[in-house]
Amino acid sequence: MAASFLRTGKKIVAIGRNYAEHIKELNSAAPTEPFFFLKPTSSYLVSGGKLEIPKGVVAHHEVELGLVIGKPGRDISQADAESHIAGYTLAVDMTARNLQAKVKKLGLPWSAAKGFDGFTPISPTLIPKHIIQDPHNLKLTLKINGITKQDGTTADMIFRIPHLIEHISSIMTLEEGDLVLTGTPSGVGPVVAGDKVECTLSDASGSELASLDFEAVPRQAGYEFKP
Repeated sequence: MAASFLRTGKKIVAIGRNYAEHIKELNSAAPTEPFFFLKPTSSYLVSGGKLEIPKGVVAHHEVELGLVIGKPGRDISQADAESHIAGYTLAVDMTARNLQAKVKKLGLPWSAAKGFDGFTPISPTLIPKHIIQDPHNLKLTLKINGITKQDGTTADMIFRIPHLIEHISSIMTLEEGDLVLTGTPSGVGPVVAGDKVECTLSDASGSELASLDFEAVPRQAGYEFKP
């Protein structure tokens, strides 16, 4: 199924700190309720594309299970959450880690650190939800130049998908085509120009459900990070 949400979705809602080991590796505090930030849809990079890394930016990879909203809703209950999901996808939430660290220290928003063009690589098709029996029993992997960097399971989510949908929709309406990124397992790290990144999403039997790949290149113009 073609990923039409790439053209029609209005926002990307990215859940932060939803895997305990990832929280530990970044020395972050564990949230008591789901925590999220927004990314622009201009950050989409369809699989096979080239990820441009701005000058001076330390770009980190975070592979994630994404879910796409099929039916809009506000104040959605956990019991009704699944009926609002159209399907799933595989994505990478790229982060300008040094920029993020700088703005966090100053108490400023993360939007720039997460929102560069191309900073949401994504698989080219939507996985219909009926194909995935249990979204909390999937394997996420990310390799750089053939070496595994992230290898996790969605079973380790702190807040499960119905809870995420309930929480987000209690704050803002979820609209058709919106993408929700559900968090990343541990193993995040740098992607540098010349790297080739490959990601997979598999079910409990090991069958591949989705894949994506991209190559990192230096951005020739635009923003430059200065400490």
